[in-house]
Amino acid sequence: MLSFSAKKIEDMKYQILADPGKNMRVPVTIYADENLLSKMMTDRTIWQATNVSTLPGIQDHVVVLPDGHEGYGFPVGGVAAMDAQEGVISPGGVGYDINCGVRLLRTNLSEKDVRPKLKELVTDLFNSIPSGVGSKGAVKLNYSQLDEVLVKGVNWAIDHGYGTMDDSDVCEENGQIKNADPNKVSNTARKRGAPQLGSLGSGNHFLEVQRIDKVYDEIAAKRMGIEEGNVTVLIHCGSRGFGHQVCSDYLRVSEQALKKYDIHLPDRELACVPNTSEEGESYRKAMFAALNFAWSNRQMITHWTRKSFERVFKKTEADLDMKLVYDVAHNIAKVEKHKIDGKEKAVVVHRKGATRAFPANRDEIPKKYRDLGQPVLIPGSMGTGSWILLGKPNSMNLSFGSTAHGAGRTMSRSRARREYTEEQVKRKLGDKGIFIKSLTKDGVVEETPEAYKDVDAVVNVSHELGIATKVAKLVPIGVIKG
Repeated sequence: MLSFSAKKIEDMKYQILADPGKNMRVPVTIYADENLLSKMMTDRTIWQATNVSTLPGIQDHVVVLPDGHEGYGFPVGGVAAMDAQEGVISPGGVGYDINCGVRLLRTNLSEKDVRPKLKELVTDLFNSIPSGVGSKGAVKLNYSQLDEVLVKGVNWAIDHGYGTMDDSDVCEENGQIKNADPNKVSNTARKRGAPQLGSLGSGNHFLEVQRIDKVYDEIAAKRMGIEEGNVTVLIHCGSRGFGHQVCSDYLRVSEQALKKYDIHLPDRELACVPNTSEEGESYRKAMFAALNFAWSNRQMITHWTRKSFERVFKKTEADLDMKLVYDVAHNIAKVEKHKIDGKEKAVVVHRKGATRAFPANRDEIPKKYRDLGQPVLIPGSMGTGSWILLGKPNSMNLSFGSTAHGAGRTMSRSRARREYTEEQVKRKLGDKGIFIKSLTKDGVVEETPEAYKDVDAVVNVSHELGIATKVAKLVPIGVIKG
């Protein structure tokens, strides 16, 4: 591995200077406190970031956010921007779970309303929403129907009665990114995706019933319909086996094209192709199809969540005021305009385990929040809490309009299985008043809160740097794991 030393530039900001001897074209900037930085140094996070800095057309710097940890090729919690004309696009810079994302639903219920029916509610949600490895969705699609989903995204679900336009209005890209092309998707991906629409999946994906613990920004909270003590639902899932297969397919394509484009890499996991090449265009169109699949997937889960609440509380969705607050995407690459060396430039921003955090008055933000800034949702571990933040101008200056996407793992799943038992984890959660349902014991053990960084510390770095600032903290009371 490369040797490197991160120099402290200012509070919560470290940098590794570009070293031509290591083929680094730009520096690496790390946003972290000392404790979070020390955790990054225990795995390959920083090494991977220095490797990303060698990619053709990379601009300004490689960003490692406070939740950074090692991933496939790129670190998770990594952001990199490539020149849209001269640079590359990399499937590993997006990741396997394309548009893994988070959406937040509000209700007008208080914890006092929910506590007496919490077990019934969580059980109903667990029975209504398919979860687990290879889980099948409740909707069976043929390939032509799936292709519609891949083009229409959240609007396919809305057209079929699984929500309203109020939902699409508060999704990134309104839940439907243009120029998705199902023809660029393999039959293997279709075969994996067709049965899975409307399923939660496994790993770190979850559905949580939460309480608004504390509001930090009253103005933003009011706009979002958030009040202390109220109950919300956070849904965290992505494009399932479909997105995984799209990534696998195009990693293979990219690896095979390296010689053709005379691209030399320090790590084959960084396999990439020129952004404007035929292969680059094909990957983008397939990746966009996976983005749309994921938005539709989360919309279906939202619909069944609302139905569970209606059944358990014997009230209508309107009576419960179950509005979608916002839906953010991680694991995505899009062409955006950013200032590079003082000039606005079109770049391909790769957000691998990172969330867009645009400030107020950007056209990309839904109208409801445009004068306020983009809501940002950062899920924590199932025993701690999650956060709502608000995108701020410093995100454009420091991180290509991005912030962290979660707590970030510090412990492998296999180590978690060795060190913890299902009974231990459930008991600890129970002591905090958290009721959990999971398909498997591994689903509980692998996601033990001790396997993750402190989400409050991650959020604090973002807040102090003015990348995205605190609006409210949410704490779990009921959890569903795959």
